[in-house]
Amino acid sequence: MSVALLSAAAVALDALLGEPRRWHPLVAFGRFADRIEQRFNAGGRGWRSHGVTAWVIAVVPLTLLATALSWAPMVGWLVEILALYCALGLRSLGEHVEPVARALRSGDLEQARQRVGYLVSRETAELDETAVARAATESVLENGSDAVFAALFWFAVAGAPGVVLYRLSNTLDAMWGYRNERFERFGWAAAKIDDVLNYIPARLVALTYALLGKTRLALKCWRTQGPTWDSPNAGPVMAAGAGALGVELGGAAVYHGELHQRPPLGEGVAASADSIDRGWQLVQRGVWLWLLILCLGAEFYA
Repeated sequence: MSVALLSAAAVALDALLGEPRRWHPLVAFGRFADRIEQRFNAGGRGWRSHGVTAWVIAVVPLTLLATALSWAPMVGWLVEILALYCALGLRSLGEHVEPVARALRSGDLEQARQRVGYLVSRETAELDETAVARAATESVLENGSDAVFAALFWFAVAGAPGVVLYRLSNTLDAMWGYRNERFERFGWAAAKIDDVLNYIPARLVALTYALLGKTRLALKCWRTQGPTWDSPNAGPVMAAGAGALGVELGGAAVYHGELHQRPPLGEGVAASADSIDRGWQLVQRGVWLWLLILCLGAEFYA
């Protein structure tokens, strides 16, 4: 079965079922990663070498298992579909961002703050309507890249082993990749490996956003604003996405009690419930475009 058909099947499964409500593999992996971190980074005393060892123990055996299962006769194709399905978060992303837009439209700012707090790590209790919309729009653009497009990319490149390797690495970055006293050294490997794995997908996503929106503005924002962002991958994605939508993102945000003056992203109108909806639609259209490209590629090489 071709990569295009397998990818379409996994996307359809995600649209139909969403994330597994019980026994999600990534939840079990998160518990496993916590135990590994407690073993190799007790009291935050782990070094970079400990972080590398912990990453290998957490990721490599499961990637090899995915490889063996995907090669199994008769059921290998099913393993491929399930691996990508478990790695995708398209429907879940919509289920998280759409309530924020609805709450803003109904004038329920407290509900909007609570809902956006499920999406972002910044403090949301004091955000006004524009700041809530800005946070949600940024989240849909960035999470679209991490939780959807990068998974599709690595599945197209290396099938089930590729998507398992990527998703586990991305999860470890979310758990260990912090620049604080506890994880500064230990989480270095997880953060750097995730940066490497996301480098090409992030730029393809930025190009996708540009092609499906205000192309010239998106390319300009990508070129001039993307490099100013701390993250080498989130910067291009969110700058291009903000330009594609013609909306202003970035700016000041409070994380863990500290005010961070982030560079501006995009250009145009202030963020609103409308920009959240248009960002979500941009991600959905991008998925259809990627599936179309995979289908055309499959036909070309057939």
